[in-house]
Amino acid sequence: MTAQANLIAGGRLHLNHGPIDLVIRAWGEPVAVQTAYAKATRRFATILDELVAELPMLRSDNPQGPAGLVARKMTLAVAPYRPTFITPMAAVAGAVADEILVSLVSGGGIRRAYVNNGGDIAVHLDPGESLVAAIAARSGQPDSVTLHATDPVRGIATSGWRGRSFSRGIADAVTVLAADAAQADAAATIIANSVDLPGHPAIARRPATEIKADSDLGERLVTVQVGPLSPSDCAAALKRGLVAAEAARRQGLLHSAALFLQGQVVTTMSAAIATNPFHFLTANTPGGPGVSAPRRIGATGGDRPATQSPSEHCLG
Repeated sequence: MTAQANLIAGGRLHLNHGPIDLVIRAWGEPVAVQTAYAKATRRFATILDELVAELPMLRSDNPQGPAGLVARKMTLAVAPYRPTFITPMAAVAGAVADEILVSLVSGGGIRRAYVNNGGDIAVHLDPGESLVAAIAARSGQPDSVTLHATDPVRGIATSGWRGRSFSRGIADAVTVLAADAAQADAAATIIANSVDLPGHPAIARRPATEIKADSDLGERLVTVQVGPLSPSDCAAALKRGLVAAEAARRQGLLHSAALFLQGQVVTTMSAAIATNPFHFLTANTPGGPGVSAPRRIGATGGDRPATQSPSEHCLG
């Protein structure tokens, strides 16, 4: 199978090659956007083959000497979390999004853009620009995150047991904002694994290789079902994840994170971001240090509905 490229509704570019599926949008003069899409398409054509060539190493928790640009970015993104078990594959979606974004904007003339790799998103913002990304964490809730050009964030990633990748934890979703998508991807994986209640009878797990024979997780147990949990159980699991998120934030590995479990939400914030980028309409949020109130925070601050400006766009 060769890489496929198609223009789809909303002026977006869809790129697909095997397991990699990207939705891309760029804003700028028509000629600049056309050039940007052509550059992204050319770069995308070789990425899967590059990753496959190094796949055994990328599935190792002790990778040595990655050669490709994407492989090196994946390896660097996960390195700070060792000795905790993590392989470069934890950052593959984000690293691919970052690499395609570089090609997308390399010709200039693009004011803002995103590369969305299954929910792991790389973002470009010129001064004065902003984007709004939908967070599909709570069914029926229009949760979202707003990024401004002045924010030190250019990557968004989400991980959880309901997602397309395996998780060792029980978070419905963990959304992380970081300097780039690869760093956000790695952090989201670690934090989602940490939202957990070991030994709880409502949680079912299976060895990863029973579900996918070539999983980089090997025989490690991954979550396959989470039954109803009490509010106190949810709070306890989220607290575990919040500890991991705060540790990553203190090391400069992320700027903000939102953790979701059965309707409850907790967040960790960085002083580098002036206003809370996360927008939640309603939530049952457990109390405790480091927990933010589940209010609808306007993009410019204040407790009021956040409306999109002409320079914002929903990625969902």
